[in-house]
Amino acid sequence: MIANKTRSFVKAISWRILASADTFLISYIITGKLSWAGSITLLEIITKTVLYYLHERGWNRISWGTVNR
Repeated sequence: MIANKTRSFVKAISWRILASADTFLISYIITGKLSWAGSITLLEIITKTVLYYLHERGWNRISWGTVNR
């Protein structure tokens, strides 16, 4: 089974919400500044969403470890 592009995109967004909340919290704890934590989180959301989507699409081209039902 290969996931379609919309599924890959929705998975990327839902993961980014959770992971970015974690990044914001850690950044705030380390810096003590909401503005820095927000800036770090915003940059991370953009770059990692794109990287995750490309990673997911790349893995969909590989049949290793999949089972067709």
